[in-house]
Amino acid sequence: MIDETVEEIQAMQTHSSSVVAIRAARALEELTEREFATVEEYLRSLEQNGDALRRANPSHASLQNAIRSVVENVADEDPETVEEAKRLTRERIAWVVDTVESGKRLAAENAAEILEDGATLLTHDFSSTVIEALERATDAGKSFDVYVTEARPRYIGRKTARRLATVDDVDATLITDSAHGVYLEECDRVVVGMDCIVEDTLYNRVGTLPIAATADQLDVPVTVLGSASKIVAEGFVFENDFRSSVEVMSEPADGFAVENPAYDATPVSLLESVITDDGRQPF
Repeated sequence: MIDETVEEIQAMQTHSSSVVAIRAARALEELTEREFATVEEYLRSLEQNGDALRRANPSHASLQNAIRSVVENVADEDPETVEEAKRLTRERIAWVVDTVESGKRLAAENAAEILEDGATLLTHDFSSTVIEALERATDAGKSFDVYVTEARPRYIGRKTARRLATVDDVDATLITDSAHGVYLEECDRVVVGMDCIVEDTLYNRVGTLPIAATADQLDVPVTVLGSASKIVAEGFVFENDFRSSVEVMSEPADGFAVENPAYDATPVSLLESVITDDGRQPF
């Protein structure tokens, strides 16, 4: 399961960073079902497999924090037996999963309260927190028109559009990434998720920066949703993920290069606010 999860994260089959963090943490439960001769052997295996999961996507702050929390907490408890180490692992994984899920849930609840009824929104990529916020807001009687960018080259936005199409009182429209400048003039707000915020920079799916810059030019406020655990003050260096060129163009590139970065960097000065489980944080 750990190897499969590493491959899944590398292939970006799970697109929400919160989901990635939870799946990675839960993958470590596999170790509690294996046999180990000593505590030292178990802790060494926990650390090695944790490192493998973290290397699968160094850009996900929530993934890095989740795995580090499990591995370091178990080691710091200095277990005397293998069974105690396994128990501590299961308990810490449960704590990490609950923390991530509750953070995302509370962020969605806080966002649902401030999203205005009847607003026209634009969102980019796939954010489970954004979707949950819209679901909660519509449950409270609000309605929205939502433009969804495709998030090329993997077209992850199509997943968002399909999901929103099932939500009552949300009228979703899929647009190409480059068409955001056309439709932002109709929008009351841009609402996106986040991979992480490190100091004064938001890292999110590539295409977020031009949307935020255009929105700033058109005086459309940009709101970012996510768990407060994704806001990192120090101790984390973001590493972009450069995807295969095949995602951009299936045929061979003859005489030219193809670049495919997964994320871009948006200055927080372009954001109106960030809404987390701790509430609304103006920028």
